[in-house]
Amino acid sequence: MILTTGSAGFIGSNFVLDWFDQGDEALINLDKLTYAGNLENLASLKDNPKHIFVHGDIGDKALVSSLLARHRPRAVVNFAAESHVDRSIHGPEDFIQTNVVGTFHLLEAVRAYWSSLPEPDRADFRFLHVSTDEVYGSLSKDEPAFTETHRYEPNSPYSASKAASDHLVRAYHHTYGLPVLTTNCSNNYGPYHFPEKLIPLMIVNALAGKSLPVYGDGQQIRDWLYVKDHCSAIRRVLEKGRPGEVYNIGGWNEKANLDIVHTVCRLLDELKPRSDGKPYGDQITFVADRPGHDRRYAIDARKIERELGWKPAETFESGIRKTVEWYLENQSWVTNVLSGSYRQWVEKNYAERG
Repeated sequence: MILTTGSAGFIGSNFVLDWFDQGDEALINLDKLTYAGNLENLASLKDNPKHIFVHGDIGDKALVSSLLARHRPRAVVNFAAESHVDRSIHGPEDFIQTNVVGTFHLLEAVRAYWSSLPEPDRADFRFLHVSTDEVYGSLSKDEPAFTETHRYEPNSPYSASKAASDHLVRAYHHTYGLPVLTTNCSNNYGPYHFPEKLIPLMIVNALAGKSLPVYGDGQQIRDWLYVKDHCSAIRRVLEKGRPGEVYNIGGWNEKANLDIVHTVCRLLDELKPRSDGKPYGDQITFVADRPGHDRRYAIDARKIERELGWKPAETFESGIRKTVEWYLENQSWVTNVLSGSYRQWVEKNYAERG
């Protein structure tokens, strides 16, 4: 059995679904169910007795300790995080509480549990912390991609809070010997992505006939990773990764934001043409850039391929088509996610930049 945290959200729920597709080992799913946590993502598991959902906070040390003592998992995979840069600009405190303070309380509970384990369970235990490439800061156009030894230079409250959590995880390994693993991934995309992020926002707005807001000149470059590839990498790191090590996970797909938007528009033109026959690209609008917007991220994923034999299965072309098709086929999920609070958030964030 393993314990996952924050796994009713985008990446976590995809990991849980893939976990049960790959095997039948039981999994405890602890999630606070904030705005991005959605149990509908896991509806297919509602009758699976090996998926144990617990509504709770990683910052609740007593709850986490009781779950560890009762279920005695062999590993903890920490997905729990506030993860949207724009939200961190408007309200940084939640990011500090969840990503820094919450991770600290989780580590404390896990350390106490791990210390109590008999050998060989103690040697076999793993704590896997899921992080982001944003902790490394921004790259110029010609700089080499981020490696695992790149200096941390976070530029937003979100990335700073994730950097702090990474440092805590590292410290608990070097100070206490806790067998930790850290993964730093590039931009994920795919099914169940909360529609405040670039790709699902473009799909949702395009179909609704709304403008497609692009920050600045749209030339911010990201490395795009299909979420199910990310999940397979996490499983590989959990199985074969060396305690104390960091593994960068990337898709080898550097794309400018504006190119992403045009790709989504072309796929929608093909799969769901506008009733007036015009291209979705006509809906693209440029808005003021966000503060501290990093220009380029790029992941060097050679270490995980060299040491653990992992590389992504999807190209960007195959992954983005699957993503657009999923959103078209799951409009009821989209409708349910688009709550009043979400609409107010989008209006607030983009109205200020129009």
